[in-house]
Amino acid sequence: MTIPLSLVMSGAGQPVSQQEPLVLKSEQLPFQTKEFYIADVIDERQNPKAIGLLVTSVTPAAVTKTVDLQGGSVTAIKKYIKESFSHNPAARPVIMRLKEYQVTEKAAAGGRVEGQIQISAAFEVQREGKKLHLFNYKSGARYARPVTNATAVEPTLRKTLSESLRYLTGWIDQEAAHNEKLARKIQVHFEDYKQHQDDDTLFYDPDRPLNWSDFQGGSRISQNYAASIFPGLSNDIESTVENGVIQVRVFTKPYILRSLSKVLPDARTEYTLNHEQRHFDILKLVSEHYKQRLRPEKLTLEDYESIIKYQYLEALWEMDRLQKQYDGETNHGLNRMAQEKWNQKIDQELRALNVKR
Repeated sequence: MTIPLSLVMSGAGQPVSQQEPLVLKSEQLPFQTKEFYIADVIDERQNPKAIGLLVTSVTPAAVTKTVDLQGGSVTAIKKYIKESFSHNPAARPVIMRLKEYQVTEKAAAGGRVEGQIQISAAFEVQREGKKLHLFNYKSGARYARPVTNATAVEPTLRKTLSESLRYLTGWIDQEAAHNEKLARKIQVHFEDYKQHQDDDTLFYDPDRPLNWSDFQGGSRISQNYAASIFPGLSNDIESTVENGVIQVRVFTKPYILRSLSKVLPDARTEYTLNHEQRHFDILKLVSEHYKQRLRPEKLTLEDYESIIKYQYLEALWEMDRLQKQYDGETNHGLNRMAQEKWNQKIDQELRALNVKR
């Protein structure tokens, strides 16, 4: 609880007066880090104009005076951190939101004073223009001093502040390698899924084209088509943080279902099979386009998951559009000249993407 400072009365019935400011002394802290630096200190205390009350006399009754740090609390804290703690602008910028930094004292027996200092702060890391909350910190310290000597106050204030920095340093040094909020880069890895776990799903494999044994759905085909396949695209996403880098692994799964792939008994020709294979090839091209849209420079550390999900939807839309365009221009394979143009176009792009030699 913060004590209101402006109207606290002394034993003589007079308002409290201002104590000489305390000088927060810089020092070389025994712990340093290359993982972050304090980019800013934001004052969110209830009373930003003073750091607390000091007892200046205990007879005939306790007399207190407001006290602050020289230059103002936050200015003094920033100066202390800048001169005492490592500062590497290339490291992670961390923001300290100061919730409480207060000294309170009370008279004790034998002409002495007992003091207590409370510090409370929230720490955030700034990344890609956003602030990500890391943790809340709260601690305190006690001291005792003669009423005539206030030299114990400043070292105790300094100790509580330095201990908050020590805790922050230890926390980030421990978390930097695997905490996603502290990740500074993103890498994307792709793997084409080819493992066939059942007899129905056939995943795309350039070394294993379609054959008529894959058409296991019978011969009842709508709209008098000679043959049809059921292509689909799915993917699995895994993400981990390794050495401060978000590693995203994308398993792409272009596939057909054998149970939904059909052919008329008298349509098992090489030409018809090629037409259906091109449907499968188009699906593979869509999968490769999806990969291209997931390059690291197109992702953000903050929203990479939502970007990946959106691009997957884009891939599904592209798949539907291209399959319809292919069937429309070739008239489902009946237009042999258009079919040959699509054969060449698809092969050319497959080779450009190193899918086909």
